Amino acid sequence: MEAEQVTFDTMDTLKIKNYINGEFCDPEDLSWLDNFEPATGKVFSKVADSNENDVASAVEAAKNAFPMWSALTQTQRSDLMFKVAQLILRDAEKLAICESRDNGKPVSLAASMDIPRAAENFHFFASAGLQFHSESYSMGKLGFNYVLRKPVGVAGTISPWNLPLYLFTWKIAPALVVGNTVVAKASEVTPYTATLLCELFQEAGFPPGVFNLVHGTGPKVGAAIVSHPDVPLISFTGGTSTGEQIARVAAPMFKKISLELGGKNPNIIFADCDYDKMLETTVRSSFTNQGQICLCGSRILVQDTLYDKFLEDFVAKTNELKVGDPVEKDTRIGAVVSRAQYEKVLSYILLAKNEGGKILAGGKPVYDVNDRCKEGWFIQPTIISGLDPYCRVNQEEIFGPVVSVLPFSTEEEAITIANSTRYGLSATIWTENIKIAHRMADAVKSGIVWINSWLIRDLRTPFGGMKDSGVGREGGEEALRFFTEAKNVFVKL
Repeated sequence: MEAEQVTFDTMDTLKIKNYINGEFCDPEDLSWLDNFEPATGKVFSKVADSNENDVASAVEAAKNAFPMWSALTQTQRSDLMFKVAQLILRDAEKLAICESRDNGKPVSLAASMDIPRAAENFHFFASAGLQFHSESYSMGKLGFNYVLRKPVGVAGTISPWNLPLYLFTWKIAPALVVGNTVVAKASEVTPYTATLLCELFQEAGFPPGVFNLVHGTGPKVGAAIVSHPDVPLISFTGGTSTGEQIARVAAPMFKKISLELGGKNPNIIFADCDYDKMLETTVRSSFTNQGQICLCGSRILVQDTLYDKFLEDFVAKTNELKVGDPVEKDTRIGAVVSRAQYEKVLSYILLAKNEGGKILAGGKPVYDVNDRCKEGWFIQPTIISGLDPYCRVNQEEIFGPVVSVLPFSTEEEAITIANSTRYGLSATIWTENIKIAHRMADAVKSGIVWINSWLIRDLRTPFGGMKDSGVGREGGEEALRFFTEAKNVFVKL
């Protein structure tokens, strides 16, 4: 796709509706939220501002569809999901453009990462469902046990704004393939591609009620899904504070919960690394998607003997990144997703200065993108040095194009700094010494560790965080087990 040819001229202001029981519908009270295009700062659509009654209707539809959906053969469910994967790829260009307009990310990034991964999520779990199996245990002449994996019922899924369709499908695909029905909430900040996906569900032939989408805010729609007595399972990706609220409600109701929360990920660079590969990857791991990926390395720890050289080269490479209109082919940094996030990121840059940090690159808004984007929410990719490892900027999740660089001398010091935050989602380690790599991977408290790489994912592997970065694991068999209940059956011989 040639990005210069992308146009939004034909995309007039539209209404993004709910999808309940196989039909698109207005919210019950006909209330709508403004949906902004981050690159322009202007409203381009209205999204349903739903309430607990809309959620109740969606749950009722999902409950009614559950007996039929769960009774289908695994092949029947997987076949429908394979169709959705094919339709996503068919409409990839349209979906990438819409994702960019909704989120602010470059169209080229949405086309190369977000949309292909959404299709892969459906394809992978459609295949995984066909291979999902359970155990049997012989007790000799006494008898034997076998284990059934049964769908739980109505699954409530709540997904974030940073990778909208990518993470939306990451939850609903495993839930559906094992026989659950779904009531989903996409972020009200980025609702568009979730609704477009519903059109593909219709085209693929999904029965009414199997999948339902309710738009709206967290306090109204998200809270109603979490607290509904007929939703026994909640899968959430988002901020740690919201995860805490969900746990407080869901735990006393004995719901199954999976929480993929925040991160403050260390990128640990030893002096013996493959320098050129490390530098190129570190630029990507710092600023891809405007730094709005929960796996971005926001704390860069560099061995002291390499520190000065790294800073010089890293600043130079960062300054080469084009901050620009997401539709332009050479744009590498698009717009931050919302006015609130824009102001939050800028407030942390100011805090860094107040905490004694030195701004080596960026640190300012960008106003001169072009006429179309003159009111958009653009921030320069920002590098900060000179901060204490325990200051707020190095302890709190910023979730924007901002990284701090800290020196270390020994493995022990690097481990101490890396593990100093409340988070433990991911870490990256750069070294050519295999012993150091394994020692560090074992010692760093993170749910996923990349050695000499970043963001390479095998969907069969478990994904999730330690400490305040979450509860449970997603991906592969972990996801299929989460979305089912185990039932043991004993047979006496």
